[in-house]
Amino acid sequence: MAKRGILVLEDGTTYEGYLFGAEFTAYGEVVFDTSMAGYQEMLTDPSFAGQILVPTYPLIGNYGINCQDFESKKIQVRGFVVREYCTTPSHWQNRCSLHEFLALNGIPGLAGIDTRALTRHLRSAGVMMGILTSEMTTEEALNQLKKLPSYGSVNFVREITTPKPYQWEPPPDAGYRHHIIVVDMGLKYNIARILARLGCLVTVVPCSMSAEEILKLKPDGILLSPGPGDPALLSYLRNPVKELLLRKPVMGICLGHQLIGTALGASTFKLKFGHRGANHPVCDLTTGRVHITTQNHGYAIDAATLRGGLEVSHVNLNDGTIEGLCHKNLPVLSIQYHSEGSPGPQDNTYLFNRFLEMVAGVAP
Repeated sequence: MAKRGILVLEDGTTYEGYLFGAEFTAYGEVVFDTSMAGYQEMLTDPSFAGQILVPTYPLIGNYGINCQDFESKKIQVRGFVVREYCTTPSHWQNRCSLHEFLALNGIPGLAGIDTRALTRHLRSAGVMMGILTSEMTTEEALNQLKKLPSYGSVNFVREITTPKPYQWEPPPDAGYRHHIIVVDMGLKYNIARILARLGCLVTVVPCSMSAEEILKLKPDGILLSPGPGDPALLSYLRNPVKELLLRKPVMGICLGHQLIGTALGASTFKLKFGHRGANHPVCDLTTGRVHITTQNHGYAIDAATLRGGLEVSHVNLNDGTIEGLCHKNLPVLSIQYHSEGSPGPQDNTYLFNRFLEMVAGVAP
């Protein structure tokens, strides 16, 4: 019989199940994701750093783990909570089971709980901190939660950014259309894959690199990556981002989008339970088309604080929040959702082409 474990939320709500993966205690913000597939991409998405992830789809692990669908070099979530995990995955690309993958990476999982009830609770009460454990009682876990830092007080970007610059795989023909610098605040690999496929030379740099150092690399355009945590903790990046906005075409995705807003004077706020999943409807105001998008964020830009020439380009049709920005005078494009769609629909890769057209339009 599998070892019993519990998930304890900071409001005292407790869910009991059985452990799989690594038998460790995990602590983090408990969030849910509505994607029906793509658990490997979710697990390795840096935007989930510091969080315990709950997929709403009831059966997880049925196609195992492969070598192609990593979005970073390691598992980024702190814990994984599912209704049921598959012990006998079946897929021609499968290399190991979900249980083995979590165990090898020291990440605990909890199965056999009512994830529908947990999701409904988080939607009503809002996301909150939690502990996944087999070593503590509910009371002990609650006491421990009071002593540990909240999710919004930790700068996870500093922990996951690349320590030094590196070049992504060069385009297949060894030539390239544009040199794009990606500022890594939690880069998802599919962003670099798509840019390379579109004929770009991609150089990934740490978020701590100054604007002057980035410009010395002679980029044709800058992409500000997604990433985890509260953008208010990244005030030290506002001036470098602002300088880059004034000098080069810039695209921001998710956290990168928020930093473009804050660099030009806007503020952000925390959503009650965030947008995480592959089924969020967004209207592109430029064309009037509605796109189904992949999202993973817990913060959004406050529309009432927009300034500095920024204008709304995309809107979330569920709650009306800002999903994209453009600028009246500068070559700037930003989106709150994930144009690389991993996991999720690939409908929004057209935005990379829009960015590269912008780059081409200002190239010398």
